Amino acid sequence: MGIKADSWIKKMALEHHMIEPFVENQVRDGVISFGLSSYGYDIRVADEFKIFTNVYSAIVDPKKFDPRSMIDFNGEVCVIPPNSFALARTVEYFRIPRSILTICVGKSTYARCGIIVNVTPFEPEWEGFVTLEISNTTPLPAKIYANEGIAQVLFFDGDAVCDVSYADRKGKYQNQQSILLPRL
Repeated sequence: MGIKADSWIKKMALEHHMIEPFVENQVRDGVISFGLSSYGYDIRVADEFKIFTNVYSAIVDPKKFDPRSMIDFNGEVCVIPPNSFALARTVEYFRIPRSILTICVGKSTYARCGIIVNVTPFEPEWEGFVTLEISNTTPLPAKIYANEGIAQVLFFDGDAVCDVSYADRKGKYQNQQSILLPRL
């Protein structure tokens, strides 16, 4: 890279609008931290959630997903039932440059509570709000705090740009504006 990792991320975020809104420092006082970190960026979870429910006895099928298997919830604290799952989205909107790939991992504060955050990589030229997959692996209800840190994005800069980007392939989750359910 030639420059410090955090400086490089800040440059990319400000010059290329890679992350909006962008928080230049890590915010930690009284919240689960978010903002620029040493080698990545700690993203926040918005106050929109889709929580799995078995009220309608739907079957989870990734090829033919039944939206009745989820209930919508908006609020500052989302409680995920024991051994259950929720979808959410980030506060931040991302525009990934053609030479960048990201990997996103859950924050240790949640992981130490048995809450696992899964996010697929942000491919070159992917754009949108990130859909977050949040699993409560415990036998107890678990709280998720909206507008606070949930996961960390790590950025990898390729030596060259890719031949075919996510935008070139017209990826099915391009330009997401809300939580998107599985699609084929």
